[in-house]
Amino acid sequence: MGGVPARWLPAAYRAPAVRAVRVALVAVTGFYLFLYGFGSPVAATYALFSAVALAGLSRIPGTGPQRAATVLRLVPVCWLLVAVGTWLSVRTWSAVAGMLVVGFALAFAAVGGPRPAGAGPGLQLLYILPSFPPYDPGSLGVRLIGTTTGLALLVLAERYLFPEPAPPPYRELAARAADTAAQCARELATPPYALTRARAERALCDGTALRPLHVPEADRPAGPGVRERALTHTGLAARALLGRLAALPGGPPGGAPEVLAGVRRLAERTAADLRLRADPGPGDAYGELAAARARLAAAPCGSAAPSVLRRDAAVLEVADAALTLATAASLAVHGRAAADRVRPGRFWYARTPVPLLWWHRILGHAGRRSVFFQNAVRIGLALAAARLVAGVDTLPHGFWAMLATLSLTRTTVGETWSTIRLALAGTFAGALFTAGVLTAVGPHTAVYAVLLPAWMLFAFTVGPVRGVGWAQGLFTVLVAMVFAQLAPATWRLAGVRMLDVLVGSLIGGAIGLLAWPRGAHDELGRAAAGLLRRAAEIVVATSASVAAGGAGPAVAGAAGPSAADAGGYRSLRRALILAESAYAQFQSEPVRFGAAAPRPAGPDWQAALMAGHHTLWGADRLTCAPDPPPPGCAAEAPAAPLGPEPAEALTRFGDRVAGRMLLVSAHLDPGGDTPPVPFPLRDPADGGRAAEPPGAPRRSYAAVSWLDSLMADLERITAPEREAGSGTAS
Repeated sequence: MGGVPARWLPAAYRAPAVRAVRVALVAVTGFYLFLYGFGSPVAATYALFSAVALAGLSRIPGTGPQRAATVLRLVPVCWLLVAVGTWLSVRTWSAVAGMLVVGFALAFAAVGGPRPAGAGPGLQLLYILPSFPPYDPGSLGVRLIGTTTGLALLVLAERYLFPEPAPPPYRELAARAADTAAQCARELATPPYALTRARAERALCDGTALRPLHVPEADRPAGPGVRERALTHTGLAARALLGRLAALPGGPPGGAPEVLAGVRRLAERTAADLRLRADPGPGDAYGELAAARARLAAAPCGSAAPSVLRRDAAVLEVADAALTLATAASLAVHGRAAADRVRPGRFWYARTPVPLLWWHRILGHAGRRSVFFQNAVRIGLALAAARLVAGVDTLPHGFWAMLATLSLTRTTVGETWSTIRLALAGTFAGALFTAGVLTAVGPHTAVYAVLLPAWMLFAFTVGPVRGVGWAQGLFTVLVAMVFAQLAPATWRLAGVRMLDVLVGSLIGGAIGLLAWPRGAHDELGRAAAGLLRRAAEIVVATSASVAAGGAGPAVAGAAGPSAADAGGYRSLRRALILAESAYAQFQSEPVRFGAAAPRPAGPDWQAALMAGHHTLWGADRLTCAPDPPPPGCAAEAPAAPLGPEPAEALTRFGDRVAGRMLLVSAHLDPGGDTPPVPFPLRDPADGGRAAEPPGAPRRSYAAVSWLDSLMADLERITAPEREAGSGTAS
């Protein structure tokens, strides 16, 4: 890997070894250049810690060129942090206030995606370093020179040293999914009107590949911009299209072949667009599919069998997913150049200015129910408290105490205290070794200069693999070798390091105990429960709207700039944002006290998220007016009210699904007292088929298909607990 022969190191150590070579080469080069070349210990310190901050402490995702580009964009931010930290170190109170604000802001910047989140700890370190005495604004220029040199060397090392193979970008994964969708549509449009087993497995595989869990962090479209949001929409639409094609029921073709042929052509066009092989926009294939879909939706039911009507309803959902995929892909590739051809309702962000999109993202997480907000408050308070203690008690090398607080504070109190125990044990062992080295070597800085590169390489290779105890112990020796070259040091430096780590650890543990000690577990339950409550409201309103033949919550006030962002959709979309962020943090937290045991049986949280997405998309599809047809194509007729019997059956089924959503919501809420599942969610005497009385129109079949899929989502949410309960009973 990247120039490190595989036979030299076990597999687990190869990637950390490559990273360690970069960190050691950059840090030592900058440190020795200024310390021994120019006689500037201040610039040497900032050059070394700039590299350690953004390459050692930070975990910026991506390949070498991607990380280099991220570091290059962060250079002005690093300058600002060093300057503000220098100016605010004049008084303890100003340094504490600055630490609180900057610590919160840098941690909260994680809402911008994995790159800001990964760079956050390193940026915190670059602010902590100058925030301690001596207050010397006259040295700001030297500090900035050292910082800039360290960052420049890091950019060069990331860009050119040990190049890594680049994984396929998310856009290519979406293009592959579109190719598979086209092949599925081709098979479904011809006898025997069913997918082969190999094709169905390929559809499942390509859909799974688009899940964020299987995509490298750097390639996940997590930013707030138009292209990032559209690429996220593209992935969801591709997964929905593949899922609907794989689940399409067999049977007589009816009007499906024409629509499926249009799906095939549009999917092929979308794949070419994602690979930059097509002109901007979805082209004529979009209009052809829209026209075929409109003809099938307007076709009279006549004497068609219910099985044919059910399949036609499923085919219409396939067409909607293909049209959504094409539009989202066009926005993801061409940005605002494709916005003029997009209806603002479903793609509300297409014409929204980037600053306003950032404001939407920040506002969505500006509350105590957001795990990003919780983490930012936790880090800001912990760092401010550590700075206060270091300033009031004149703690020697208080910088180390704050670094311990930053690196050891976790999102749950159990994980924090487990980490602290390991870190203190490692630091104690490292302090004993450091005391021996300092006593044996004494003031001979040349020895430290020779040992530092090798020890840095060893520390950054072994520490990440062996865990926090090893990392803290090895880093204790490393910083002693650094500071012994900056000023005369004795064995007492090891005791100071131990004291600082102890103080910083206790502060981090205390804040973790007071500020949301259970991390994302309870928050995820509350967020998922709130999501299902919002979804239940939309289900009831949409079912009533379809029965009455009118507009639902998505189009109330459709003259506004964002119809789908109105009313209940806004609350459902915000509930999705909070639930997804809580789920992302929950996935990163250990089960208990750092244990590696599998999680106990619990709700399928991802199924809860999918239920929210299915509610949003299905309600939008059933209640929003269709996109304007292309020139020469007839517009879809306005929806008429259902007959008394179909309207009553659909409303009853919608109320039942909403009631089950509320029941599951109460079960997921950690503050609820609902008995645990297994209660049956689906009533065998009143399922989806009971909502399809004779004479029901196509729109009724489409609504029933949507409600039935939501009931399946609810069953998936509670399935793990029901299975665990039945296993225990047996």
